[in-house]
Amino acid sequence: MSALDRVTRWPVPNGAAAIVTANNGAHPAVFATVGDSSRQFRLASLSKTITGLTALIAAEEGSVSLDEPIDHQASSVTIHDGTTLRHLLAHASGLPFDGATPIAGLGRRRIYSNTGIELAAELITATTGIPFDEYLREAIFEPLGMSATELRGSPAFAMWSTLDDMTLLLGELIQPRLISPATHNDFIAEQFVGISGTIPGLGRFDPCPWGLGAELRGTKHPHWTGLRNSPSTFGHFGGAGTMMWVDPTIRSGLVALTDRQFDEWGDEAIALWSELSDAAIEDLQHAEALS
Repeated sequence: MSALDRVTRWPVPNGAAAIVTANNGAHPAVFATVGDSSRQFRLASLSKTITGLTALIAAEEGSVSLDEPIDHQASSVTIHDGTTLRHLLAHASGLPFDGATPIAGLGRRRIYSNTGIELAAELITATTGIPFDEYLREAIFEPLGMSATELRGSPAFAMWSTLDDMTLLLGELIQPRLISPATHNDFIAEQFVGISGTIPGLGRFDPCPWGLGAELRGTKHPHWTGLRNSPSTFGHFGGAGTMMWVDPTIRSGLVALTDRQFDEWGDEAIALWSELSDAAIEDLQHAEALS
């Protein structure tokens, strides 16, 4: 049985998954898929990683700064003095999950915040003069050929996409073309090192490492990625029953999309995602040994 065959037995109405790899210096390519690759799924919080990548493109273009304090007048919510785009993308602004007023000090705790990601998108619109959905399309979807992906609301959780499109995104996350290697390294580096935090549906971790829009596996346990995944693995899971990761040590990634809400099968989903992740890595290692 291949790793992805497991997805066909998940307790979800519809599911699709893919493994993408760029082993041995090759360009990223699809290794295996399962399910309807053209069906649109809500990405939920996988959207946050895409918004983070969009912000880094805007930063490289000079439209925004990761580290200059945000002008309070440019913010639609209350923020601490000294709050930066880096704080927002790394969930270190003190802003709550949903809400307009900080509930913790700046850079003190990792508070998973839809509000922070939404504010990051607002800043891009304010500084470029381009609506965020248009900037997103021009910066990421069109260059990568993600023709079936769209934003239907909050940039924190309301993007929709297909498995075909998400394999293109995984290829970019494995081997970046839209941002420089230095910016990519910043994207997946731990921000505000050592702070603790809670991941909704998973638990509290101390430390709780995070990049600029992507969760870092680190030493978290238990975790939704596999035991075979390296600590440098980065990615996200979402409330729509979705997940994706990239492990830089093996230049490979996995994405799984479903249409069953995470809170209906959360504990089971985490266990199944972890099992799938380990099986996917095993398949990749077996194929490499045979090549």
